[in-house]
Amino acid sequence: MDMRAILDRLIGFETVSHMTNVPLIRYVEGLLADAGITSTLIFDETGEKVNLYARVGPEDVPGVVLSGHVDVVPVEGQAWTRPPFALTQEGDRLYGRGTTDMKGFDACAIVCMLKAAQRDLKVPLILALSHDEEIGCRGVGSMIDAMAEWPVQPRLCVVGEPTSMEATIGHKGKIALRVSCTGRGGHSSAAPNALNAIHLATDFIGAVRKLQAEVAASGPFDRDYGVPYTTLHVGKINGGVQVNVVANACVIDMEIRSLAEDDPARLIERLRTEAEAIVAPLRGDFPEAAIEIERLWDYPGLGTAPDADVVSLVKGLTGGNTHGKVAFGTEGGMFAKRLGLPTVVCGPGSMTQGHMPDEYVEIAQLERCEAMLDALLARCEVGF
Repeated sequence: MDMRAILDRLIGFETVSHMTNVPLIRYVEGLLADAGITSTLIFDETGEKVNLYARVGPEDVPGVVLSGHVDVVPVEGQAWTRPPFALTQEGDRLYGRGTTDMKGFDACAIVCMLKAAQRDLKVPLILALSHDEEIGCRGVGSMIDAMAEWPVQPRLCVVGEPTSMEATIGHKGKIALRVSCTGRGGHSSAAPNALNAIHLATDFIGAVRKLQAEVAASGPFDRDYGVPYTTLHVGKINGGVQVNVVANACVIDMEIRSLAEDDPARLIERLRTEAEAIVAPLRGDFPEAAIEIERLWDYPGLGTAPDADVVSLVKGLTGGNTHGKVAFGTEGGMFAKRLGLPTVVCGPGSMTQGHMPDEYVEIAQLERCEAMLDALLARCEVGF
């Protein structure tokens, strides 16, 4: 079965993150089984989401991980002019949700595994397909935990997120935070006698903006990024019932996107200090006053050294001579930090097309990806 046919099937599975991905993974499991490849499935607690990993080659030799996710972002509210969950070719482009992010790479990696099953590999290939990457890399953790128990750890990892087939060595980490502000409610006609939680929230947002300005001025900096410093961003605020009621609660959702060399924990502690400074003077009259910061989820940044062997390898496989960093996050930081795997992100397409209506990938990009994986397969045959 060729890459195009597999991609057509993958796009047809509507694997938006809030939906099940089990039918897609069962399809991949069947393809691999037909080639004699055994898959391991790791379900989440609901049974509606599942990771897959599979190996071709010797068990006692460090292998190469090909990592991809199979969930996609929603299409609701987007002005699609083509069916989002059907592969459509127009000219040199293939349209459909996930063609770039990142079922195009997934299809190429599956084909590579099917080819590998016909070869005598000295170095194994390992396919790792995860769920729920689009909502904070939440799915891959159970698969990484399983890999951590392997007696022989992999030697390196290639994450196939869209980088226009350039070797990518870095991205920022992300922490999602929920800030819960508690005041005292009341009728708006006596607003000064109450404690407006929305006002507490806006005071806290002011502290966030002040801290962001300090970070932007003092760093640390990494000039390989368009925004060369760690960022703090408030994305959502929810509080109040109606205009004549003083809100007793308000919730802020925010994030920190940190450079790999930065320590976001110091920023969270700074925010906790600022929160306490806001509410401490109020507790004499309002003992319930509080601003509490909860860490929802996170993934680490990626910071592979430019001279690492994995970088030279991927450049050699693609024929490229440059490397870069990307603004978006990937599972690469988790493979690198939790398993200690030298990791590079390299895949077909550009994230400028990902998450957009009429998402597409250029056929030439997929052909370059197949060529890279063919070259990797040849290396695995001779033992690197």
